[in-house]
Order: sequence, then C-alpha cells, then structure tokens
Amino acid sequence: MPGGNDERKRLEEAIRDLSPSQMESIRAVVRALSSPIECTAQPSSNFATTQFAVAFGDILRLHHYFFSDEPFTKDKFEHAMVRVLRSLDHDASLARRGNRGHDLTVNGERWSLKTQADAGIRADEIYISKFMELGRGKWVDERDLANLRDAMLTHMQAYDRIFSLRCLSRNRSYGHQDVFDYELVEIPKALLELSRSGVIEMRHESRQNPKPGYCTVTSKGTVVCRLYFDGGTERKLQIKNILKSACLVHATWKFTISESP
Repeated sequence: MPGGNDERKRLEEAIRDLSPSQMESIRAVVRALSSPIECTAQPSSNFATTQFAVAFGDILRLHHYFFSDEPFTKDKFEHAMVRVLRSLDHDASLARRGNRGHDLTVNGERWSLKTQADAGIRADEIYISKFMELGRGKWVDERDLANLRDAMLTHMQAYDRIFSLRCLSRNRSYGHQDVFDYELVEIPKALLELSRSGVIEMRHESRQNPKPGYCTVTSKGTVVCRLYFDGGTERKLQIKNILKSACLVHATWKFTISESP
C-alpha cells in the first residue's frame, strides 16, 4: 500500500527500545488481530461498511483477548463506536455524561445505544432490560400505565435512532478456544411508537408494589414487542420480545480467541 514501507520503518523504530514485557504486549496484539474472524456488513446501511465491520471487529477481539471474557458493556460500546466512526470520517461525538436522552451524535443524528448479553438471549428476539426509568409518579391502574407509556413516547423524542449491540454467545469453549458471536441491530423508532395503540394490562394479582404491567404491541396481527412496566424498586421500563425480523441488522461478527500463546 502507499507509504507502507515508511510506516513499517517508523513502527520498527518505535518498538526498538521497548522492554521485553512491552514487546510481549506487541506480540499479543498481533496474535489478537491475526485470530480468525467472520464479519458482515449490511449493504443498505448508511454507515456499517465493510471497513466499519473490520475496524469494530478489531476492537472486539482486542477487548476479549486482553481484558475480559465478558461481553462489551454500554460504555465500551459508546467509545468504540465513536472511535471507529471518526476513523472513517464520520462526525461522531459522545453526549455529555449523565445526559438522559441520546448517547452519541453521528452526522447530526442523535443515537441511543443499548447492549444485550443475557444468558437467555434469543436469536430472533431483542430484549432491552432498561429502556428508561419511570420515576415516582402515580402507579395504580391501567390509566397510569398508559401515562407511563406516553412518557416513553415523549422520551424517545430525545433521539433519532436506537441500536443494540448483542452478544449471542457467552464464552462457549471448545478445547482452548472461546467463540464470540456479536451483531449490531437497529430497532426502528416507528416500531416502538406503535405502542401508542398497544393493549395495556396490569398484573393485579402480583404482590409487587406498585404492580407491574404490559403493553402488547402488534402490527398486522403479529406481536412485534411488549413494554414491561417493572414495578420493582427501580421502577423501570423494559422492552421484551422485539421481533428482530422487523429490525435491521447492520453488521455481524464471529471470532475465536485462543487461550494458547
């Protein structure tokens, strides 16, 4: 590639005086980036090109090779997205810490990012364990749940797009290798906005206080998601059973991390 020899010389000069332990770290980086990976990018995506998938896959492999067997957390997802998008000449920045709306701004759009890696994860359905906090307002009957649903619809006005980074496998070990399966899925806002006409039901038999409830959302006779109003101590909104076939998978990654040096 153009400038390749010069870049190689600069790298050789930079590592010449590294300590033995630092050289081992360099060798480990090379091993991580040389590990097998399968990645795909959705041609209809307006940002997830093949270059995006490769660059994000490098960060995923480095994370699992060096730092953790655990899937990406939300903060790592946010920082990795900004880093990769900027490297591909997108205008990307993190929202200020504590912002209650979007997490990133990308090319003028406000993005909300979620992660999913629960033990019961399903390939065909998406689950958001904490979409938003529901606060301390009135919570007695179905009318109150409808008001909480409306609060969700208002909350969604604070961002333009919703993405979930999902780890479909959790350290399935085969011999001395761990296999990781990730996908980046966009959940259309229009899908969640169908909850405006969803069927709301409070679980009056529950011993929780306040009592939990559901808003079942359908499209053309098919359930596309369920809002779950969690009446526990956190009083949060979960979104369950989001039909993945109604969403857009922007990119996927499957790779192995070897335990052997």
